Amino acid sequence: MRIISVSTLQEYLERQKYRPAKAALQAWISVAKAARWSSHHDMKQVFPSADSRPSGRVVFNIMNNNFRLVAYIVYEFETIYIKWFGTHAEYDKIDVDTVGGI
Repeated sequence: MRIISVSTLQEYLERQKYRPAKAALQAWISVAKAARWSSHHDMKQVFPSADSRPSGRVVFNIMNNNFRLVAYIVYEFETIYIKWFGTHAEYDKIDVDTVGGI
C-alpha cells in the first residue's frame, strides 16, 4: 500500500507527547506499506481491532489503544490517506468522519 503521507506521521512523532508511540507507529507503517489489501476484509485480517466508519474511514489502535490513527483507504488504488493521529483522549474530542478534510 502507498501511504499519503508518511511525512505527516513523522511530523507527529517529532512532538514530545507522541514520541512514546514511535516504535508502534513505525511498525504500523511497515506492515501497511508491505500490504496488498484489495478489500476491507483483507485489512481486517491484519488489523482485526481496526474500526470502520460509515464515512469510509478506518480507525487504527496504536500502542495498545493509547493512540489512534484515522485513515481513509482506497483499496482499488492501494492507497492509504492519513487523516489524523493523536492520543486516545484527543480522539474523543474530534469528529472522526470529518477530521483532516475529505
